[in-house]
Amino acid sequence: MLSCQKPKNCWVQFLELVQQRCSRVEYENWFAPIQCVSQSEDEIVLEVPNIFVREYLLDNYKKDLLALLPSNQDGEPAISFVVAEVDESKAMRSIPKIKKPLEKPQNSLNLNGSYTFENFIDGPTNQFIKSAALGVATHPGKSYNPLFIHGGVGLGKTHLLHSISHHIKSQNKKLRIQCITTEAFINELVNNLKSKSVDKMKRFYRNLDVLLVDDIQFLQNRLNFEEEFCNMFETLINQNKQIVIASDKPPGQLKLSERMIARMEWGLVAHVAMPDLETRVAILQHKAEQKGFMLTNKVAFFIAERICSNVRQLEGALNRVGAYCRMMCLDATQEVVEKTLSEMLQAAPQAKVTVDNILKSVAAMYEVKVSDLTGTARNRKVAFPRQIAMYLAKELISDSLMKLASSFGGKTHSTLLHAWKKISKLLEKDETLRRQIRMTRQNIEA
Repeated sequence: MLSCQKPKNCWVQFLELVQQRCSRVEYENWFAPIQCVSQSEDEIVLEVPNIFVREYLLDNYKKDLLALLPSNQDGEPAISFVVAEVDESKAMRSIPKIKKPLEKPQNSLNLNGSYTFENFIDGPTNQFIKSAALGVATHPGKSYNPLFIHGGVGLGKTHLLHSISHHIKSQNKKLRIQCITTEAFINELVNNLKSKSVDKMKRFYRNLDVLLVDDIQFLQNRLNFEEEFCNMFETLINQNKQIVIASDKPPGQLKLSERMIARMEWGLVAHVAMPDLETRVAILQHKAEQKGFMLTNKVAFFIAERICSNVRQLEGALNRVGAYCRMMCLDATQEVVEKTLSEMLQAAPQAKVTVDNILKSVAAMYEVKVSDLTGTARNRKVAFPRQIAMYLAKELISDSLMKLASSFGGKTHSTLLHAWKKISKLLEKDETLRRQIRMTRQNIEA
């Protein structure tokens, strides 16, 4: 490739080249902030926001720079770097003068800017809940009210709450929204009790259009707070105001009053499960792209196959690999990943699979109680999950059929065998059932 005669023109051509090669996110993160401040016949001066951008540029695009820009006596790109300095006086001048300092609203929204629907990677395990959340965000108060989201730690419940908030704010700025954790709600109530301003807090919450509450499980065993929350809940629901609640357990498994549980089960109860392997790979690739970090499919699959507890752990692994590779100027190969994540990738000895494990996993998947699976109810909502649990027991546990059947409330071995044959036959033609059982097995064997 011929080098340009004018260094600045060459820099423009270099930017056009990298735009074709890298993702939009990588370009915005690493190249857009760089400014060409001056040039001569033999050198170009670039202003970078920090030294990391300079190192990233030289470490990853040195050959392309040499092909387009002049080189110095050492064979290096003829570039001088200056690190941008923040003009504090200018920053101070840009702040509008306020005669009277405004007190920060106690009820101000604190949303994570990256927790949007665009950044929520959906797959077979969470397509339904994402669609439900988007429906609520598009038409608040008109469908799925209340929406109750439950699932394990780090699976995206908070992400969905913030996504709904962001979407509603962008579509209808007049709606009054509050997105808060249960702990923050309790602390706010305590502070208002101390300052004798509870009525003001009640008026604020009862005049909301949308209320989103995270970690409702922290309301357990706090009767006074639960009563106040329940009263507020009923007031909003009776006015057709949208409520979204997130929890680590479904309503029926929370130690709350029957009144509170009944209110939360009025609308749609949706489960967020651990993403399957392909979705975990997509999440890794997406987050790596956001960070301007190259991750091959092979390495992404290697990480995703060995880290399957939750999405936060996946992102933590990616951050650790990315930091190590940048500091050591290495590519993220499988060997580097194994060395960097040795503690996280060490497979813990798998516990022996028991009927209790199977019952809990199947109950969570199909949103029924464990006691229902071992009971005598014959309606399809319970009978079908019970047959799946029996099928998995025969597949995963080497005990006798008679012993396994007795764990299902004293069922006979012929009942268990019949369930196994029925589910085996259905699996031959039902792709949805195959996916559900595969996910349930992963949860059991994790």
